[in-house]
Amino acid sequence: MIAYKHVLLAGAFFLAATGTAFADPPTLIGSFKDWSAFQGVAGSNRVCYAMAKPGATLPKKSKRDAIYIMVSDWPGRKAKGEIEIVPGYQYKDGSTVTAQIGKEKFELFTRNEAGEGSAWVEDAAKERQMLAAMEKGARITIMGTSQHGTTTHDTYALGGLSEALSKANAACGM
Repeated sequence: MIAYKHVLLAGAFFLAATGTAFADPPTLIGSFKDWSAFQGVAGSNRVCYAMAKPGATLPKKSKRDAIYIMVSDWPGRKAKGEIEIVPGYQYKDGSTVTAQIGKEKFELFTRNEAGEGSAWVEDAAKERQMLAAMEKGARITIMGTSQHGTTTHDTYALGGLSEALSKANAACGM
Protein backbone atom coordinates (compact mmCIF):
# COMPACT_ATOMS: atom_id res chain seq x y z
CA MET A 1 0.00 0.00 0.00
CA ILE A 2 1.23 3.49 -0.80
CA ALA A 3 1.88 5.65 2.27
CA TYR A 4 -0.57 8.58 2.53
CA LYS A 5 2.13 11.31 2.42
CA HIS A 6 3.52 9.71 -0.76
CA VAL A 7 0.01 9.68 -2.23
CA LEU A 8 -0.30 13.43 -1.75
CA LEU A 9 3.16 14.02 -3.23
CA ALA A 10 2.41 11.75 -6.19
CA GLY A 11 -0.90 13.55 -6.68
CA ALA A 12 0.96 16.85 -6.91
CA PHE A 13 3.30 15.42 -9.53
CA PHE A 14 0.30 13.98 -11.37
CA LEU A 15 -1.18 17.46 -11.56
CA ALA A 16 2.05 18.84 -12.99
CA ALA A 17 2.32 16.02 -15.53
CA THR A 18 -1.26 16.39 -16.78
CA GLY A 19 -1.23 20.17 -16.72
CA THR A 20 -4.56 20.23 -14.88
CA ALA A 21 -5.59 20.99 -11.34
CA PHE A 22 -7.79 18.90 -9.09
CA ALA A 23 -10.81 20.74 -7.71
CA ASP A 24 -10.24 18.78 -4.48
CA PRO A 25 -7.45 16.36 -3.58
CA PRO A 26 -7.93 12.91 -5.14
CA THR A 27 -9.80 10.43 -2.95
CA LEU A 28 -8.32 7.05 -2.08
CA ILE A 29 -10.97 4.48 -3.04
CA GLY A 30 -9.03 1.32 -2.23
CA SER A 31 -5.65 -0.25 -1.52
CA PHE A 32 -4.78 -3.66 -2.89
CA LYS A 33 -1.37 -5.17 -2.07
CA ASP A 34 1.13 -2.91 -3.89
CA TRP A 35 -1.43 -0.73 -5.72
CA SER A 36 -3.93 1.93 -4.69
CA ALA A 37 -6.96 3.31 -6.55
CA PHE A 38 -8.03 6.97 -6.57
CA GLN A 39 -10.70 9.19 -8.04
CA GLY A 40 -10.84 12.93 -8.48
CA VAL A 41 -11.76 15.82 -10.73
CA ALA A 42 -9.00 17.45 -12.78
CA GLY A 43 -10.17 20.71 -14.32
CA SER A 44 -13.68 19.82 -15.44
CA ASN A 45 -12.81 16.16 -16.08
CA ARG A 46 -13.35 13.22 -13.79
CA VAL A 47 -10.28 10.96 -13.54
CA CYS A 48 -9.76 7.62 -11.82
CA TYR A 49 -6.46 5.82 -11.57
CA ALA A 50 -4.44 3.01 -10.05
CA MET A 51 -0.89 3.77 -8.96
CA ALA A 52 2.13 2.19 -7.31
CA LYS A 53 5.60 3.11 -6.09
CA PRO A 54 8.61 0.99 -7.03
CA GLY A 55 9.78 -1.65 -4.58
CA ALA A 56 13.35 -1.33 -5.85
CA THR A 57 15.25 1.45 -7.63
CA LEU A 58 18.73 1.52 -9.12
CA PRO A 59 21.04 3.29 -8.71
CA LYS A 60 20.11 3.48 -5.05
CA LYS A 61 21.81 6.80 -4.28
CA SER A 62 20.46 8.69 -7.28
CA LYS A 63 18.67 11.92 -6.25
CA ARG A 64 15.11 11.83 -7.59
CA ASP A 65 11.67 13.26 -6.94
CA ALA A 66 8.61 11.01 -6.47
CA ILE A 67 8.73 7.85 -8.61
CA TYR A 68 5.56 6.01 -9.61
CA ILE A 69 3.56 4.25 -12.29
CA MET A 70 -0.11 4.91 -12.87
CA VAL A 71 -2.92 3.68 -15.07
CA SER A 72 -5.66 6.31 -15.63
CA ASP A 73 -9.24 6.46 -16.88
CA TRP A 74 -10.58 9.74 -18.26
CA PRO A 75 -14.30 9.25 -19.08
CA GLY A 76 -14.64 12.73 -20.63
CA ARG A 77 -11.90 11.88 -23.14
CA LYS A 78 -13.10 8.27 -23.49
CA ALA A 79 -9.59 7.20 -22.48
CA LYS A 80 -9.32 3.98 -20.48
CA GLY A 81 -6.13 2.38 -19.21
CA GLU A 82 -3.58 5.14 -20.01
CA ILE A 83 -0.20 4.07 -18.66
CA GLU A 84 2.17 6.75 -17.38
CA ILE A 85 5.63 6.32 -15.88
CA VAL A 86 7.01 9.11 -13.67
CA PRO A 87 10.74 8.56 -12.97
CA GLY A 88 11.40 11.45 -10.59
CA TYR A 89 13.70 13.20 -13.08
CA GLN A 90 13.70 14.57 -16.63
CA TYR A 91 14.52 12.05 -19.33
CA LYS A 92 17.39 12.50 -21.75
CA ASP A 93 16.05 14.36 -24.79
CA GLY A 94 14.97 11.99 -27.56
CA SER A 95 15.39 8.90 -25.37
CA THR A 96 12.95 6.04 -25.02
CA VAL A 97 12.00 3.97 -21.98
CA THR A 98 11.82 0.20 -21.85
CA ALA A 99 9.26 -1.63 -19.73
CA GLN A 100 9.90 -5.32 -19.15
CA ILE A 101 7.27 -7.72 -17.82
CA GLY A 102 8.62 -11.27 -17.76
CA LYS A 103 10.06 -11.82 -21.24
CA GLU A 104 7.90 -9.13 -22.87
CA LYS A 105 9.39 -5.70 -23.57
CA PHE A 106 7.57 -2.50 -24.46
CA GLU A 107 9.02 0.79 -25.69
CA LEU A 108 7.60 4.08 -24.41
CA PHE A 109 8.22 7.63 -25.59
CA THR A 110 9.38 10.29 -23.15
CA ARG A 111 8.16 13.79 -22.46
CA ASN A 112 9.65 16.49 -20.24
CA GLU A 113 7.33 19.30 -19.13
CA ALA A 114 7.46 21.79 -16.27
CA GLY A 115 10.70 20.26 -14.98
CA GLU A 116 9.24 16.74 -14.76
CA GLY A 117 9.70 13.67 -16.93
CA SER A 118 7.10 11.10 -17.95
CA ALA A 119 6.90 8.15 -20.32
CA TRP A 120 3.89 6.97 -22.29
CA VAL A 121 2.88 4.21 -24.71
CA GLU A 122 2.28 5.79 -28.10
CA ASP A 123 0.08 3.16 -29.74
CA ALA A 124 -3.30 2.28 -28.14
CA ALA A 125 -3.06 -1.38 -29.20
CA LYS A 126 0.41 -1.70 -27.61
CA GLU A 127 -0.90 0.01 -24.49
CA ARG A 128 -3.70 -2.58 -24.18
CA GLN A 129 -1.13 -5.34 -24.75
CA MET A 130 1.17 -3.89 -22.08
CA LEU A 131 -1.68 -3.51 -19.60
CA ALA A 132 -2.75 -7.15 -20.18
CA ALA A 133 0.85 -8.27 -19.57
CA MET A 134 0.96 -6.18 -16.39
CA GLU A 135 -2.23 -7.81 -15.08
CA LYS A 136 -0.77 -11.29 -15.70
CA GLY A 137 2.77 -10.51 -14.53
CA ALA A 138 4.43 -10.47 -11.12
CA ARG A 139 6.59 -7.38 -11.65
CA ILE A 140 7.50 -4.71 -14.18
CA THR A 141 10.92 -3.13 -14.54
CA ILE A 142 11.18 0.33 -16.10
CA MET A 143 14.54 1.35 -17.59
CA GLY A 144 15.22 4.96 -18.56
CA THR A 145 18.03 7.48 -18.93
CA SER A 146 18.16 10.87 -17.22
CA GLN A 147 19.36 14.09 -18.82
CA HIS A 148 22.61 13.54 -16.90
CA GLY A 149 23.11 10.16 -18.60
CA THR A 150 22.24 8.04 -15.56
CA THR A 151 20.43 4.81 -16.45
CA THR A 152 17.77 3.87 -13.92
CA HIS A 153 15.94 0.60 -13.25
CA ASP A 154 12.72 0.80 -11.23
CA THR A 155 10.92 -2.42 -10.33
CA TYR A 156 7.26 -2.45 -9.34
CA ALA A 157 5.31 -5.39 -7.92
CA LEU A 158 2.10 -5.98 -9.84
CA GLY A 159 0.18 -7.67 -7.02
CA GLY A 160 -3.17 -5.92 -6.55
CA LEU A 161 -3.10 -4.13 -9.92
CA SER A 162 -6.18 -5.93 -11.29
CA GLU A 163 -8.20 -5.12 -8.17
CA ALA A 164 -7.08 -1.46 -8.15
CA LEU A 165 -7.92 -1.12 -11.86
CA SER A 166 -11.32 -2.70 -11.32
CA LYS A 167 -12.07 -0.22 -8.52
CA ALA A 168 -10.84 2.75 -10.61
CA ASN A 169 -12.80 1.59 -13.69
CA ALA A 170 -15.98 1.24 -11.63
CA ALA A 171 -15.52 4.67 -10.01
CA CYS A 172 -15.34 6.30 -13.44
CA GLY A 173 -17.98 4.07 -15.02
CA MET A 174 -15.58 2.58 -17.54
